[in-house]
Amino acid sequence: MRFFNTSGPVVAADHYCIPPLERLNLADVRRLIRDKRYFVLHAPRQTGKTSALLALRDLLNAEDTYRCVYVNIEGGQAAREDVEQVMRTILGELASWARSTLGDEFLDDIWPDILTKYGPHGALREALTRWTESAPKPLVLLIDEIDALIGDSLLSVLRQLRAGYVRRPEGFPQSVVLCGVRDVRDYRIQSTAENALIAGGSAFNIRARSLRLGDFSRDEVIALLNQHTEETGQVFTTDALETIWTQTQGQPYLVNALADETCFHDGDTADRLRPITADDILEAQEQLILRRETHLDQLTDKLQEERVQRVIEPLLSGGEDSDFSTRDLEYVRDLGLIAPNDPLRIANPIYAEIVPRELTYAAQVGLNEDTAWYVTADGSLDVVKLMTEFQTFFREHSEHWVTRFQYQEAGPQLLLQAFLQRIVNSGGRIEREYGLGRGRTDLLIVWPQGEQTHKIVIECKLLHKSLEQTIAEGLEQTAEYMDRCDAEAGHLVIFDRREGKRWEDKIFHFRRTSISGVEIDVWGM
Repeated sequence: MRFFNTSGPVVAADHYCIPPLERLNLADVRRLIRDKRYFVLHAPRQTGKTSALLALRDLLNAEDTYRCVYVNIEGGQAAREDVEQVMRTILGELASWARSTLGDEFLDDIWPDILTKYGPHGALREALTRWTESAPKPLVLLIDEIDALIGDSLLSVLRQLRAGYVRRPEGFPQSVVLCGVRDVRDYRIQSTAENALIAGGSAFNIRARSLRLGDFSRDEVIALLNQHTEETGQVFTTDALETIWTQTQGQPYLVNALADETCFHDGDTADRLRPITADDILEAQEQLILRRETHLDQLTDKLQEERVQRVIEPLLSGGEDSDFSTRDLEYVRDLGLIAPNDPLRIANPIYAEIVPRELTYAAQVGLNEDTAWYVTADGSLDVVKLMTEFQTFFREHSEHWVTRFQYQEAGPQLLLQAFLQRIVNSGGRIEREYGLGRGRTDLLIVWPQGEQTHKIVIECKLLHKSLEQTIAEGLEQTAEYMDRCDAEAGHLVIFDRREGKRWEDKIFHFRRTSISGVEIDVWGM
């Protein structure tokens, strides 16, 4: 039985998969290779880059025009800026892949002597020159994980490829594909030897094109999941299919991980005919988040970087202003944290859920709150009691807690989310909407009660205008969000961060009716 792949390249015999070459513009790739171009293929981690490269290698080798070798140079990362050790690793890997892929042992016999004679800054160029000259057909070289290298090691590789470029195709590879998370033009390489910051575009100015491998389309998501149905008979309900698409927006790892969790996590085939429902998908999502799977952990680790914070923080707060640069934005897009197209937003709802939960994890652990305190005898969630308690907590502890957050501009919103997450984790879930320029953060509590599900909207706004203007605007925004979510209750929270204001003036609670006739609780903090 095939299964959903969540680690490493896809193998069609083992995994449900979208054929990797179908995800590339193959005609464009063929033209670049034919025209002797050096180009970049980049995409966020676990998107399918390596699978695409290996499929391309096999396709070219099955034809009679080129010899193609794939090499992964991530092993050179351990040597950092020890250029000689990095080159030793790369040349050894290249020789190994040539032998296993083409049965070609040419490099095995020559690379150690070349490294000794030409040194680390010339060995790769000379080895590729001699190897290409000895071959009967043009060489296509696919270099994976290029951005695993740093500093002078990365510079040396790029410059040696650039130095041999003029000898192609008789004396150097006809085409080279550099593959990694980021486009090489966006590299800012700190050279210790030169005590300078070198732009990747200048170190590798022979790059003809930059191709980005996209996420799955909606049709591809459905096609992938249908492979499981066809082979096992287990179906995904229409709501389940829509939930997977909505929550992942086609991010390949997330699609496979949710499907794998729902279909195979318990290894029980006896219940294989039970349909997969939307609730199953949401439960699988929660399990992935709680386990802090490697893919998600690597992504959230990037939140600590200042250039990532400059982009993400105003999204979390819904602020109007931002101080990030175009390069900051390109970097965060390359990581896959935000969507590749406008408007500026977190890439998918799962990442949008993970980001605030990761940033508030320590606060959640430190909060001594018991869900049972806020659950009524009939099993409903007493949100008024919950918000009253948070209002008291915020007054007494916000200065201490907010300063503990790295993302202090979004501190009040994050603290509220930490408090709610601590309570809701035991019975329901929170859905979040936020983005640059929205002027608010929308939270939706989904709380099951017997056979029913209750939805409660909590909308957060910072006080920028007058209090009455902020409330009037917030009431309509809250009412609109309630209508869109089909929520039965709404709460508007106004955070007043103006200096010099007394807590007595900030703290309030009353109920107002919006223009559309919806009653909404308004909380001041």
